[in-house]
Amino acid sequence: MKYLLVDIGSTYTKLTLVDAEKREIIAKEKDITTIKTSVMDGFKNALGKMENKIGKVEYDKAITCSSAAGGLKMVAVGLGKNLTAEAAKRSALGAGARMLKTFSYELDLSKVREIEELDPDIILLSGGTNNGNKFNIIHNANMLANLNIKAPIVIAGNEQVAEEVAEILCDFETYTTENVMPTVNELNADPTRRIIRDIFMRRIILAKGLSEYREKVGEVLMPTPDSVLQAARLLSVGTENEAGLGNLILVDVGGATTDVHSIGHGLPTNNEVRFEGLKEAFDKRTVEGDLGMRYSAISLYESVGEEELRGYFEADYLAECKKRSEDIMMVPKTEEDKKIEASIAKACVNHSIERHVGKLRKEYSNGRYIYYQSGKDLSEFNTIIGTGGVLVHSEDPKFILETKKDSLYPEKPIQYLDREYILSAMGLLATQDKDSALSIMKNCIQKL
Repeated sequence: MKYLLVDIGSTYTKLTLVDAEKREIIAKEKDITTIKTSVMDGFKNALGKMENKIGKVEYDKAITCSSAAGGLKMVAVGLGKNLTAEAAKRSALGAGARMLKTFSYELDLSKVREIEELDPDIILLSGGTNNGNKFNIIHNANMLANLNIKAPIVIAGNEQVAEEVAEILCDFETYTTENVMPTVNELNADPTRRIIRDIFMRRIILAKGLSEYREKVGEVLMPTPDSVLQAARLLSVGTENEAGLGNLILVDVGGATTDVHSIGHGLPTNNEVRFEGLKEAFDKRTVEGDLGMRYSAISLYESVGEEELRGYFEADYLAECKKRSEDIMMVPKTEEDKKIEASIAKACVNHSIERHVGKLRKEYSNGRYIYYQSGKDLSEFNTIIGTGGVLVHSEDPKFILETKKDSLYPEKPIQYLDREYILSAMGLLATQDKDSALSIMKNCIQKL
Protein backbone atom coordinates (compact mmCIF):
# COMPACT_ATOMS: atom_id res chain seq x y z
CA MET A 1 0.00 0.00 0.00
CA LYS A 2 1.00 3.58 -0.62
CA TYR A 3 0.47 6.13 2.15
CA LEU A 4 0.58 9.91 2.03
CA LEU A 5 1.80 10.97 5.46
CA VAL A 6 1.06 14.61 6.27
CA ASP A 7 2.38 16.77 9.10
CA ILE A 8 0.55 20.11 9.28
CA GLY A 9 3.04 22.06 11.38
CA SER A 10 2.87 25.56 12.77
CA THR A 11 5.24 26.77 10.02
CA TYR A 12 5.35 24.11 7.30
CA THR A 13 3.02 21.45 5.94
CA LYS A 14 5.21 18.42 5.19
CA LEU A 15 4.22 15.55 2.89
CA THR A 16 5.89 12.13 2.74
CA LEU A 17 4.78 9.56 0.15
CA VAL A 18 5.65 6.00 1.18
CA ASP A 19 5.42 2.58 -0.44
CA ALA A 20 4.90 0.37 2.63
CA GLU A 21 5.38 -2.91 0.79
CA LYS A 22 8.73 -1.83 -0.66
CA ARG A 23 9.56 -0.07 2.63
CA GLU A 24 10.78 3.05 0.90
CA ILE A 25 10.08 6.77 0.68
CA ILE A 26 8.92 7.72 -2.80
CA ALA A 27 8.92 11.50 -2.37
CA LYS A 28 8.96 14.29 0.22
CA GLU A 29 7.83 17.89 -0.09
CA LYS A 30 6.75 20.86 2.03
CA ASP A 31 5.16 24.30 1.82
CA ILE A 32 4.13 27.06 4.20
CA THR A 33 1.15 26.17 6.44
CA THR A 34 -1.74 28.46 5.52
CA ILE A 35 -3.61 28.66 8.81
CA LYS A 36 -5.01 32.17 8.14
CA THR A 37 -6.91 31.01 5.05
CA SER A 38 -7.32 27.25 4.91
CA VAL A 39 -4.78 24.52 5.62
CA MET A 40 -5.97 23.02 2.33
CA ASP A 41 -4.03 25.75 0.50
CA GLY A 42 -0.69 24.77 2.03
CA PHE A 43 -1.46 21.10 1.46
CA LYS A 44 -2.30 21.69 -2.21
CA ASN A 45 0.84 23.78 -2.68
CA ALA A 46 3.05 21.03 -1.26
CA LEU A 47 1.20 18.38 -3.27
CA GLY A 48 1.69 20.46 -6.42
CA LYS A 49 5.44 20.63 -5.79
CA MET A 50 5.54 16.86 -5.33
CA GLU A 51 3.63 16.29 -8.58
CA ASN A 52 6.05 18.57 -10.42
CA LYS A 53 8.81 16.16 -9.38
CA ILE A 54 7.22 12.72 -9.74
CA GLY A 55 4.03 13.24 -11.74
CA LYS A 56 0.56 12.40 -10.45
CA VAL A 57 0.65 11.51 -6.75
CA GLU A 58 -1.28 8.30 -6.16
CA TYR A 59 -1.87 6.80 -2.73
CA ASP A 60 -4.27 4.42 -1.00
CA LYS A 61 -4.64 6.37 2.23
CA ALA A 62 -3.65 9.72 3.71
CA ILE A 63 -2.81 9.95 7.42
CA THR A 64 -2.19 13.25 9.18
CA CYS A 65 -0.82 14.76 12.37
CA SER A 66 -0.95 18.45 13.22
CA SER A 67 0.54 21.07 15.50
CA ALA A 68 -1.00 24.00 13.61
CA ALA A 69 -2.68 26.93 15.38
CA GLY A 70 -0.71 26.38 18.56
CA GLY A 71 -1.05 22.61 18.67
CA LEU A 72 -3.02 20.94 21.45
CA LYS A 73 -3.03 23.45 24.34
CA MET A 74 -3.78 22.12 27.80
CA VAL A 75 -4.02 23.12 31.45
CA ALA A 76 -3.63 20.54 34.24
CA VAL A 77 -5.14 20.85 37.71
CA GLY A 78 -4.10 18.56 40.58
CA LEU A 79 -3.50 18.28 44.29
CA GLY A 80 0.18 18.09 45.23
CA LYS A 81 2.66 19.91 43.00
CA ASN A 82 5.02 16.92 42.91
CA LEU A 83 2.40 14.16 42.78
CA THR A 84 -1.08 14.33 41.20
CA ALA A 85 -0.49 17.67 39.46
CA GLU A 86 2.82 16.36 38.13
CA ALA A 87 1.19 13.07 37.08
CA ALA A 88 -1.47 15.02 35.17
CA LYS A 89 1.20 17.15 33.48
CA ARG A 90 3.19 14.08 32.39
CA SER A 91 0.09 12.37 31.04
CA ALA A 92 -0.78 15.42 28.94
CA LEU A 93 2.76 15.82 27.60
CA GLY A 94 2.81 12.14 26.70
CA ALA A 95 -0.31 12.68 24.59
CA GLY A 96 1.44 15.37 22.55
CA ALA A 97 -0.05 18.37 24.32
CA ARG A 98 1.53 21.78 24.84
CA MET A 99 1.20 22.40 28.56
CA LEU A 100 0.25 26.02 29.20
CA LYS A 101 0.29 25.77 33.00
CA THR A 102 -0.11 23.30 35.86
CA PHE A 103 -2.20 24.34 38.87
CA SER A 104 -1.78 22.55 42.21
CA TYR A 105 -3.67 22.62 45.52
CA GLU A 106 -6.93 24.60 45.66
CA LEU A 107 -8.13 26.84 42.85
CA ASP A 108 -9.54 30.26 43.68
CA LEU A 109 -11.38 32.73 41.44
CA SER A 110 -8.16 34.47 40.39
CA LYS A 111 -6.79 31.14 39.11
CA VAL A 112 -10.09 30.42 37.34
CA ARG A 113 -9.79 33.78 35.57
CA GLU A 114 -6.19 32.91 34.68
CA ILE A 115 -7.35 29.65 33.09
CA GLU A 116 -9.88 31.64 31.05
CA GLU A 117 -7.10 33.92 29.79
CA LEU A 118 -4.94 30.92 28.87
CA ASP A 119 -7.91 29.58 26.85
CA PRO A 120 -6.81 25.92 26.70
CA ASP A 121 -8.24 23.36 24.28
CA ILE A 122 -8.60 20.79 27.09
CA ILE A 123 -8.51 20.95 30.90
CA LEU A 124 -7.19 17.89 32.75
CA LEU A 125 -8.59 17.66 36.29
CA SER A 126 -6.91 15.28 38.73
CA GLY A 127 -6.47 15.08 42.48
CA GLY A 128 -6.27 12.45 45.18
CA THR A 129 -5.32 8.80 44.98
CA ASN A 130 -8.11 6.22 44.89
CA ASN A 131 -9.54 6.02 48.43
CA GLY A 132 -7.47 9.10 49.26
CA ASN A 133 -8.18 12.84 49.34
CA LYS A 134 -11.67 13.66 48.02
CA PHE A 135 -12.01 17.30 49.05
CA ASN A 136 -9.48 18.78 46.63
CA ILE A 137 -10.92 17.53 43.34
CA ILE A 138 -14.49 18.34 44.45
CA HIS A 139 -13.44 21.87 45.46
CA ASN A 140 -11.59 22.41 42.18
CA ALA A 141 -14.54 21.07 40.17
CA ASN A 142 -16.81 23.61 41.89
CA MET A 143 -14.35 26.37 41.01
CA LEU A 144 -14.04 25.23 37.38
CA ALA A 145 -17.83 25.33 37.13
CA ASN A 146 -17.43 29.14 37.17
CA LEU A 147 -15.43 29.15 33.93
CA ASN A 148 -16.74 31.30 31.10
CA ILE A 149 -14.98 29.13 28.52
CA LYS A 150 -16.30 25.71 27.55
CA ALA A 151 -13.17 23.65 27.01
CA PRO A 152 -13.74 19.91 27.48
CA ILE A 153 -12.65 18.67 30.91
CA VAL A 154 -10.99 15.28 31.42
CA ILE A 155 -11.63 13.93 34.93
CA ALA A 156 -8.74 11.69 36.00
CA GLY A 157 -8.58 11.85 39.79
CA ASN A 158 -9.88 9.92 42.80
CA GLU A 159 -12.27 7.43 41.20
CA GLN A 160 -14.47 7.30 44.32
CA VAL A 161 -15.81 10.79 43.57
CA ALA A 162 -15.50 10.84 39.76
CA GLU A 163 -19.28 10.64 39.31
CA GLU A 164 -19.86 13.51 41.74
CA VAL A 165 -17.22 15.62 39.99
CA ALA A 166 -18.84 14.98 36.60
CA GLU A 167 -22.21 16.04 38.05
CA ILE A 168 -20.73 19.32 39.32
CA LEU A 169 -19.39 19.97 35.81
CA CYS A 170 -22.59 18.89 34.04
CA ASP A 171 -22.69 22.11 31.98
CA PHE A 172 -19.36 21.16 30.42
CA GLU A 173 -18.28 18.44 28.02
CA THR A 174 -16.63 15.99 30.41
CA TYR A 175 -14.73 12.74 29.94
CA THR A 176 -14.13 10.48 32.93
CA THR A 177 -11.21 8.07 32.90
CA GLU A 178 -8.93 6.19 35.29
CA ASN A 179 -6.96 8.05 37.94
CA VAL A 180 -3.61 9.33 36.66
CA MET A 181 -2.17 8.44 40.07
CA PRO A 182 -4.24 5.61 41.59
CA THR A 183 -1.76 5.05 44.42
CA VAL A 184 1.03 7.25 45.74
CA ASN A 185 3.93 7.58 43.26
CA GLU A 186 2.27 5.34 40.64
CA LEU A 187 1.78 7.00 37.25
CA ASN A 188 -1.14 5.66 35.19
CA ALA A 189 -0.86 7.80 32.06
CA ASP A 190 -2.15 5.64 29.21
CA PRO A 191 -5.95 5.89 29.83
CA THR A 192 -5.70 9.69 29.99
CA ARG A 193 -3.51 9.80 26.89
CA ARG A 194 -6.11 7.79 24.96
CA ILE A 195 -8.92 10.14 26.01
CA ILE A 196 -6.89 13.22 25.04
CA ARG A 197 -6.09 11.77 21.61
CA ASP A 198 -9.76 10.90 21.12
CA ILE A 199 -10.85 14.46 21.96
CA PHE A 200 -8.17 15.81 19.64
CA MET A 201 -9.42 13.71 16.73
CA ARG A 202 -13.13 14.33 17.26
CA ARG A 203 -13.29 17.87 18.52
CA ILE A 204 -10.13 19.94 18.48
CA ILE A 205 -9.49 19.68 14.75
CA LEU A 206 -12.81 21.44 14.13
CA ALA A 207 -11.56 24.42 16.11
CA LYS A 208 -8.26 24.47 14.22
CA GLY A 209 -9.77 24.95 10.77
CA LEU A 210 -9.11 21.35 9.81
CA SER A 211 -12.66 20.13 9.19
CA GLU A 212 -12.49 20.81 5.42
CA TYR A 213 -9.15 19.03 5.29
CA ARG A 214 -10.61 16.00 7.07
CA GLU A 215 -13.48 15.79 4.58
CA LYS A 216 -11.31 16.11 1.47
CA VAL A 217 -8.05 14.38 2.47
CA GLY A 218 -8.47 12.22 5.55
CA GLU A 219 -8.48 11.96 9.34
CA VAL A 220 -6.13 13.97 11.54
CA LEU A 221 -5.05 11.19 13.88
CA MET A 222 -2.92 12.90 16.52
CA PRO A 223 -0.87 15.94 17.52
CA THR A 224 2.56 16.00 15.87
CA PRO A 225 4.54 15.53 19.12
CA ASP A 226 2.52 12.38 19.84
CA SER A 227 3.41 11.03 16.40
CA VAL A 228 7.10 11.68 17.07
CA LEU A 229 6.80 9.89 20.42
CA GLN A 230 5.14 6.88 18.75
CA ALA A 231 8.00 6.75 16.23
CA ALA A 232 10.61 6.91 18.99
CA ARG A 233 8.88 4.14 20.94
CA LEU A 234 8.75 1.90 17.85
CA LEU A 235 12.41 2.57 17.05
CA SER A 236 13.28 1.61 20.62
CA VAL A 237 11.21 -1.55 21.18
CA GLY A 238 10.97 -2.83 17.59
CA THR A 239 8.32 -5.26 16.36
CA GLU A 240 7.71 -9.01 16.56
CA ASN A 241 9.73 -9.39 13.37
CA GLU A 242 12.58 -6.93 13.88
CA ALA A 243 14.49 -5.71 16.93
CA GLY A 244 14.60 -2.06 17.87
CA LEU A 245 17.57 -0.02 19.05
CA GLY A 246 16.86 -0.44 22.77
CA ASN A 247 16.75 2.39 25.30
CA LEU A 248 17.03 5.71 23.47
CA ILE A 249 16.81 9.48 23.84
CA LEU A 250 15.36 11.72 21.14
CA VAL A 251 16.04 15.46 21.21
CA ASP A 252 13.96 17.73 18.98
CA VAL A 253 15.34 21.29 18.84
CA GLY A 254 12.77 23.70 17.43
CA GLY A 255 12.22 27.41 17.06
CA ALA A 256 9.96 27.71 20.11
CA THR A 257 10.69 24.63 22.25
CA THR A 258 13.12 21.80 22.77
CA ASP A 259 11.43 18.44 23.32
CA VAL A 260 13.18 15.45 24.87
CA HIS A 261 11.78 11.92 24.65
CA SER A 262 13.28 8.98 26.53
CA ILE A 263 12.13 5.44 25.81
CA GLY A 264 13.04 2.97 28.55
CA HIS A 265 12.30 2.38 32.23
CA GLY A 266 15.32 4.27 33.57
CA LEU A 267 15.26 2.52 36.96
CA PRO A 268 18.37 2.62 39.19
CA THR A 269 21.25 0.68 37.64
CA ASN A 270 23.09 0.49 40.96
CA ASN A 271 21.64 -1.85 43.57
CA GLU A 272 22.74 0.55 46.31
CA VAL A 273 20.47 3.31 44.97
CA ARG A 274 16.85 3.50 46.09
CA PHE A 275 14.10 4.99 43.92
CA GLU A 276 11.82 7.69 45.35
CA GLY A 277 9.03 9.90 44.08
CA LEU A 278 6.63 9.56 41.16
CA LYS A 279 7.47 6.65 38.87
CA GLU A 280 8.32 7.60 35.31
CA ALA A 281 6.48 6.57 32.16
CA PHE A 282 8.33 4.11 29.92
CA ASP A 283 7.96 6.68 27.13
CA LYS A 284 8.58 10.06 28.71
CA ARG A 285 8.35 13.45 27.00
CA THR A 286 9.37 16.80 28.40
CA VAL A 287 8.93 20.16 26.67
CA GLU A 288 11.06 23.20 27.46
CA GLY A 289 9.20 26.31 26.36
CA ASP A 290 12.08 28.65 27.23
CA LEU A 291 14.64 26.81 25.10
CA GLY A 292 14.29 27.47 21.39
CA MET A 293 16.21 28.74 18.39
CA ARG A 294 13.90 31.58 17.31
CA TYR A 295 10.66 32.38 19.17
CA SER A 296 12.28 31.48 22.52
CA ALA A 297 15.80 32.75 21.83
CA ILE A 298 15.55 35.60 24.37
CA SER A 299 14.19 33.34 27.12
CA LEU A 300 16.99 30.88 26.31
CA TYR A 301 19.54 33.65 26.78
CA GLU A 302 17.96 34.56 30.13
CA SER A 303 17.94 30.90 31.24
CA VAL A 304 21.45 29.99 30.08
CA GLY A 305 23.43 33.23 30.33
CA GLU A 306 26.15 34.88 28.29
CA GLU A 307 29.05 33.09 30.01
CA GLU A 308 27.98 29.56 29.07
CA LEU A 309 27.20 30.51 25.48
CA ARG A 310 30.56 32.27 25.08
CA GLY A 311 32.20 29.11 26.35
CA TYR A 312 31.14 27.43 23.11
CA PHE A 313 31.99 30.30 20.75
CA GLU A 314 32.82 33.96 21.39
CA ALA A 315 30.02 36.34 20.35
CA ASP A 316 27.54 38.94 21.63
CA TYR A 317 24.75 36.50 22.44
CA LEU A 318 22.23 39.03 23.70
CA ALA A 319 22.33 40.75 20.31
CA GLU A 320 22.35 37.42 18.46
CA CYS A 321 19.36 36.05 20.38
CA LYS A 322 17.43 39.29 19.83
CA LYS A 323 18.18 39.08 16.12
CA ARG A 324 16.82 35.54 15.94
CA SER A 325 13.67 36.25 17.94
CA GLU A 326 12.89 39.24 15.72
CA ASP A 327 13.57 37.36 12.47
CA ILE A 328 12.19 33.85 12.94
CA MET A 329 12.93 32.96 9.30
CA MET A 330 16.63 33.84 9.63
CA VAL A 331 18.98 31.42 7.87
CA PRO A 332 22.63 31.48 9.05
CA LYS A 333 24.94 32.11 6.08
CA THR A 334 28.36 33.13 7.37
CA GLU A 335 30.69 30.78 9.25
CA GLU A 336 30.30 32.97 12.33
CA ASP A 337 26.49 32.74 12.14
CA LYS A 338 26.69 28.95 11.85
CA LYS A 339 28.92 28.65 14.92
CA ILE A 340 26.62 30.92 16.92
CA GLU A 341 23.66 28.84 15.79
CA ALA A 342 25.41 25.65 16.92
CA SER A 343 26.24 27.19 20.30
CA ILE A 344 22.63 28.18 20.95
CA ALA A 345 21.47 24.72 19.86
CA LYS A 346 24.00 23.05 22.17
CA ALA A 347 22.65 25.08 25.08
CA CYS A 348 19.12 23.93 24.14
CA VAL A 349 20.23 20.29 24.15
CA ASN A 350 22.27 20.52 27.36
CA HIS A 351 19.62 22.23 29.45
CA SER A 352 16.66 20.24 28.12
CA ILE A 353 18.41 16.95 28.91
CA GLU A 354 19.49 18.29 32.30
CA ARG A 355 15.82 18.94 33.13
CA HIS A 356 14.73 15.57 31.71
CA VAL A 357 17.24 13.31 33.46
CA GLY A 358 16.70 12.10 37.03
CA LYS A 359 18.40 13.40 40.16
CA LEU A 360 20.43 11.76 42.92
CA ARG A 361 20.53 12.82 46.53
CA LYS A 362 22.42 11.30 49.42
CA GLU A 363 21.44 10.95 53.05
CA TYR A 364 23.72 9.99 55.93
CA SER A 365 22.31 7.16 58.04
CA ASN A 366 23.87 4.69 60.48
CA GLY A 367 27.42 5.55 59.55
CA ARG A 368 27.01 5.47 55.76
CA TYR A 369 25.50 7.40 52.88
CA ILE A 370 22.31 6.13 51.25
CA TYR A 371 21.58 7.34 47.72
CA TYR A 372 18.08 8.10 46.43
CA GLN A 373 17.09 8.49 42.77
CA SER A 374 14.10 10.44 41.52
CA GLY A 375 13.33 10.51 37.81
CA LYS A 376 15.09 8.44 35.15
CA ASP A 377 18.58 6.99 35.16
CA LEU A 378 19.72 7.45 31.54
CA SER A 379 23.21 6.01 32.02
CA GLU A 380 22.39 2.86 30.01
CA PHE A 381 20.47 4.67 27.25
CA ASN A 382 22.90 3.88 24.46
CA THR A 383 21.30 5.82 21.61
CA ILE A 384 20.67 9.56 21.24
CA ILE A 385 18.86 10.84 18.14
CA GLY A 386 18.77 14.48 17.11
CA THR A 387 16.08 16.08 14.98
CA GLY A 388 15.06 19.62 14.10
CA GLY A 389 16.21 22.13 11.52
CA VAL A 390 19.28 23.39 13.35
CA LEU A 391 20.69 19.86 13.68
CA VAL A 392 19.79 18.81 10.14
CA HIS A 393 21.53 21.86 8.65
CA SER A 394 24.46 21.96 11.05
CA GLU A 395 27.99 21.23 9.85
CA ASP A 396 28.76 19.68 13.25
CA PRO A 397 25.66 17.99 14.75
CA LYS A 398 27.94 15.76 16.84
CA PHE A 399 29.11 18.82 18.80
CA ILE A 400 25.51 19.89 19.46
CA LEU A 401 24.40 16.44 20.66
CA GLU A 402 27.32 15.74 23.00
CA THR A 403 26.03 15.37 26.57
CA LYS A 404 27.98 16.12 29.71
CA LYS A 405 29.47 13.35 31.82
CA ASP A 406 27.52 13.22 35.06
CA SER A 407 25.51 10.89 37.28
CA LEU A 408 22.48 9.36 35.52
CA TYR A 409 23.56 10.80 32.12
CA PRO A 410 24.17 8.52 29.11
CA GLU A 411 27.64 7.01 29.49
CA LYS A 412 28.56 6.09 25.91
CA PRO A 413 25.66 7.02 23.62
CA ILE A 414 25.79 6.40 19.89
CA GLN A 415 24.60 9.53 18.09
CA TYR A 416 22.16 9.53 15.17
CA LEU A 417 20.60 12.29 13.10
CA ASP A 418 17.09 12.36 11.63
CA ARG A 419 18.42 14.11 8.54
CA GLU A 420 15.33 13.39 6.45
CA TYR A 421 12.77 14.69 9.00
CA ILE A 422 10.95 11.37 8.89
CA LEU A 423 10.05 10.70 12.53
CA SER A 424 6.62 12.38 12.63
CA ALA A 425 5.73 10.67 9.34
CA MET A 426 6.87 7.27 10.63
CA GLY A 427 4.80 7.67 13.78
CA LEU A 428 1.80 7.96 11.49
CA LEU A 429 2.86 5.01 9.34
CA ALA A 430 3.29 2.93 12.50
CA THR A 431 -0.48 3.09 13.05
CA GLN A 432 -0.85 1.08 9.82
CA ASP A 433 2.37 -0.89 9.28
CA LYS A 434 4.88 -1.05 12.14
CA ASP A 435 7.39 -3.24 10.30
CA SER A 436 7.58 -0.87 7.35
CA ALA A 437 7.88 2.20 9.59
CA LEU A 438 10.69 0.62 11.62
CA SER A 439 12.59 -0.48 8.52
CA ILE A 440 12.38 2.97 6.93
CA MET A 441 13.53 4.69 10.13
CA LYS A 442 16.51 2.40 10.52
CA ASN A 443 17.54 3.06 6.93
CA CYS A 444 17.06 6.82 7.13
CA ILE A 445 18.54 7.90 10.45
CA GLN A 446 22.22 8.70 10.00
CA LYS A 447 24.89 7.53 12.44
CA LEU A 448 27.28 10.34 13.34
